[in-house]
Amino acid sequence: MTEAVPPTPTSDFVRDEIRVDIEAGTYGGRVQTRFPPEPNGHLHIGHAKAICVDFGIADDFDGRCNLRLDDTNPDVEEVEFVDSIQEDIAWLGYEPASVRFASDYFEQLYAWAERLVEQGKAYVDEQDGETISAQRGGYGKPGIESPYRDRPVDENLTELRRMRAGEYPDGSRVLRAKIDMQSENMQLRDPVMYRIRHSHHHRTGDTWFIYPTYDWAHGQSDAVEGVTHSLCTLEFRSNRPLYDWYLAHLPLEQTAPKQREFARLELTHTVTSKRRLRALVEDGIVDGWDDPRMPTLSGLRRRGYPPAAIREFCAYIGLTRTNSRHDIELLESFVRTHLNRTSQRRMAVLRPLEVVVDNWPSNDDGTPYVDHFDVVNNPENPDDGTRSVPFTGRLFIERDDFAEVPPPKFFRLSPGREVRLRGAYLVTCTDVEKNDAGEVTRVHVTMDPESRGGTAPDGRKVKSTMHWVSAEHAVDARVALYERLFSAPIPGERTGDAMDDLDPASVELLDAKVEPALADTAPGEVVQFERLGYFAHDPRTPMLFHRTVGLRDEWANIQKRAAR
Repeated sequence: MTEAVPPTPTSDFVRDEIRVDIEAGTYGGRVQTRFPPEPNGHLHIGHAKAICVDFGIADDFDGRCNLRLDDTNPDVEEVEFVDSIQEDIAWLGYEPASVRFASDYFEQLYAWAERLVEQGKAYVDEQDGETISAQRGGYGKPGIESPYRDRPVDENLTELRRMRAGEYPDGSRVLRAKIDMQSENMQLRDPVMYRIRHSHHHRTGDTWFIYPTYDWAHGQSDAVEGVTHSLCTLEFRSNRPLYDWYLAHLPLEQTAPKQREFARLELTHTVTSKRRLRALVEDGIVDGWDDPRMPTLSGLRRRGYPPAAIREFCAYIGLTRTNSRHDIELLESFVRTHLNRTSQRRMAVLRPLEVVVDNWPSNDDGTPYVDHFDVVNNPENPDDGTRSVPFTGRLFIERDDFAEVPPPKFFRLSPGREVRLRGAYLVTCTDVEKNDAGEVTRVHVTMDPESRGGTAPDGRKVKSTMHWVSAEHAVDARVALYERLFSAPIPGERTGDAMDDLDPASVELLDAKVEPALADTAPGEVVQFERLGYFAHDPRTPMLFHRTVGLRDEWANIQKRAAR
C-alpha cells in the first residue's frame, strides 16, 4: 500500500512576496505572522491549513507567529474554547511565540476610535441594525447616508463615551467609520466599528459595554503586535481595502502590515461552519465537539488522525488563489499511509463466530492445550519486533469469513474448504451447528497438525488467510465503525440546507473479541486490526476503539477511475 506523493512545494505566491519584502528591507528583514481564531468553538480541519500556513511560513523565514484569540464577541466565547484552541495547536506540532488576545488591546482600540471621531472619520449612528443594513444598498445599488453621518464631532465623542459607560441598551447605537457610502466595495460603506453588548466577557469581566467588530480589531491588533504579513482566507479579500484604510488613518510607529489571502480548505462530505457544528453539538446529534465523526481537530485526534499526516496533507495541497473542494479520500490517504508505517498490528474479530477445532489436543490432565505463535508487530518496521499470540481449540473468526453456501468467488471458510488461519494452521470445515432460526452458531473444523505456522509440508496452496482470536484468551472490546456524517459530497447542494444530508446511521457500535495484547494499548494509540483497518483506542474509555480509516485506498481508486 504505497502512494506516489509529489514533494512539498518550496515556493508559492505568499512566500514569493515575503521574499521580495525581505530583499527590499520592508520590515527590516523581519517576518511575523499570527493565527487569530475566535474562541467560539473548537478548531476544525479548515483551521489546520491556516495553522500550517501561519506557523509554517514564520518557521520558513526564521520569524515568529503569535496565537491571538479574537475575543470580541462575549456572547459566544468561552474559556473552554480558548483552552481547546491551544491544545489543538500544540497537538499539530506548533508553539506560538506568544499568546495574545484582542481584548489585550481594547484600551488602545478605543483610543484610536476616539481619534477617528475627532478627525471626522467616525460617527455614532442611532439607527437599528436592520435599517443600517438596508441603507448600505448592494452591488449596483447605491447606499443611503445615515441622518447621523454629519453630526458634530463633540456630539459624537459624547455619545461614544456614553456608549462605553453603559448608558444605552444593546442595539441602540453603533460607531461607524465615515468612508464612502457609494463605494463599489460594500466593506467601505461606513462599516460598524463598535456595537453595544451588556455581556460578561471571559477575560475583561463587566468592564466593557461596547465591543469592537472583527474589522476594527483585526488590523489594529496586527499593527500593535508588529505583524508583517497578515494571512487569511479568500473570503476576507474584499475586506483588505478596509484593513488598509483603518491602518492608513492611525499613527503607527512602523510600517503597516500587509493582508494577503489564500484559498481555504474545503473537503467533500464535510461541513466546517461553526454555526452548524455548534448545532450538531447542542442538538445532541453528535457526542460533543470531539465526537470522532466531527471535522474538529479534537474529533480527528480522538479518531486517531496523526498530526503529521494532516501537516503533510496541507503541504501537499499548497497555497492557491482559487477556492476548490478536495476529496476527503485524499486526506484519508495521507492518514492511511502514515499509519501503515507506524501502527502495530493486532487481531480483532468484530462480529464473532465461534469455531471449534475438533482434533485439537489436550494436556495430560485433560485441560486444553495452548499453543503460541510469534507474530510480527509491524512488517514496515522490523524494530517493532514480534509478540506471542495464544492459539487454542476454540476460536473466534469474523462471521463474514464463513458461508454455508458460498457465493461465486468466495474463497474463505465453507463446508469442505481448507483455509489458513493467520500464522497458525490450515483448517478444513467439517460441520456446522445452527439455532432454531436456522442461523449458524458454531463451526467445526479439523486442523492439519503438520501445517504449524500456516504452511503445508506437501506444498499445497489455499486461497484464503483469515485472522482469528483464541476464545479462551479473548478480551472484550467495543468498536465504533463510522460512515460519513454527511452522506452528500457537497452537503446542502441539493436542498440548500446541509443538515438535510446528515446520515442518521453514521456510527455502528459492535461488541468485539480481541487478542490479549490489545488490552495494553495506550489511550489514544492507533493500531491496525489486521484485514479490517486502523483503530484508535479512545483516550477516555478503556477498550473502546474508533475506526480511523479502512485499509482500502479509496483515493487511489478515485484516481484510477479518473484516468480511464
